[in-house]
Amino acid sequence: MGYILYNLGRDLLVNKYKYPVGISELEYDPSFAVRGLHYDIEKGILMKLDSFLQIELRCVYKGLTKIPENEVLKLYKSRKVPIKFIDTNLQSKHVAPKMYQLADLFSVPEMSLLCNISEYFEQNQIHYHPEILFQDVKTCVGLSHVKMHHLVSKDTQTFLEKNVELEEYLKTLLSVGKKLFLITNSPFRFVDNGMKLLLGDKWEDYFDVIIVEARKPRFFTDESRPLRIYDKTTHTNLWDKVTALRKGHIYYQGTINNLLELTGWKGPEVLYFGDHPYTDLADVTLEHGWRTGAILSELTHEIRTLNTEKFKSTCNWLQMLTQLIEEQQDSRLPDAAVHLAEWQMECNQLRELAKSLFNKQFGSVFRTHSSPTYFSRRLFRFADIYTSSVTNLMRRSVHHTFYPRRGVMPHEYASYFV
Repeated sequence: MGYILYNLGRDLLVNKYKYPVGISELEYDPSFAVRGLHYDIEKGILMKLDSFLQIELRCVYKGLTKIPENEVLKLYKSRKVPIKFIDTNLQSKHVAPKMYQLADLFSVPEMSLLCNISEYFEQNQIHYHPEILFQDVKTCVGLSHVKMHHLVSKDTQTFLEKNVELEEYLKTLLSVGKKLFLITNSPFRFVDNGMKLLLGDKWEDYFDVIIVEARKPRFFTDESRPLRIYDKTTHTNLWDKVTALRKGHIYYQGTINNLLELTGWKGPEVLYFGDHPYTDLADVTLEHGWRTGAILSELTHEIRTLNTEKFKSTCNWLQMLTQLIEEQQDSRLPDAAVHLAEWQMECNQLRELAKSLFNKQFGSVFRTHSSPTYFSRRLFRFADIYTSSVTNLMRRSVHHTFYPRRGVMPHEYASYFV
């Protein structure tokens, strides 16, 4: 669906906002950006940040052009980005954010479009304002969601891939007395077409509660917003007060407080899955104590890459070479400096190779060379578990407990491995 969103947004920029006609020829490249990157709205620069808010100097682009490391340091004066540029909770309500993060899958085509147009302007020496370009692209891609829903609904089989295990897994959960619920921002007709493909015409029977057009994250943050019954016949929302949630009914909007009050579900008893670590998972785990699971389709590619012989051999040799540099860096032998410089150069080449095995421009979604990415840091904060598909849990019993791994801190290393 990334192609649809990209093309609709691009055409809207040309037809409504009168951007150059040549932009119509710019095509979507799904391999350019990855999820979790940050975009500097004022400077028009796309970059990767680690969990300590340090810029990964090898992963900074303006348009489609990589910015040299020395130029990045000139622009930002430091490798570290101030937290107030990133964390919206620390920003004034009257000040626009300086950084925008690609937190969901739909932001990847949006960022590809933004970088393509920026490159087009740079190559054709067309003067533009980065902030205006960002706002126009964001607006057009946002407006394109409604049309995308319509196009996908008309030809669902082309755009959605059926998970053959999903129906079996939901039946397993129901057989042991689990209650299932669906909360989605999408309109009912779009959801109905997709779920019929995935689960059949009686898909509603699998769920005890179904809420559409929930407007997450507002569903989790608004104090008061009425929950309404959606009439599937007239496609309207009824005015009746909702006093109970009944299976077989479709509900519209509302808030998490409505859901909790009418169901009696309590914090750790609930396991909620979503594909957006912030919009879906942050508030329910921080404010309501729900257990949370993140669905990240990128994991399939990441795990396959981690298990290739090319990555394993590259990473192992890089580790050995780094240890060798650390051990020999204080050597006073006459040719030590020469060898150390050669080893360091080889390390840099190995890092670039390891990065490119995931994504040529930005590497892994989940880590920089030595640290987790900022995206990973937030993911681990808000998600109890993460997986590429909810049906992966079929490999465990419904009563299985996942225990956290004990990580080794730097000062503990010797104690563990003596």
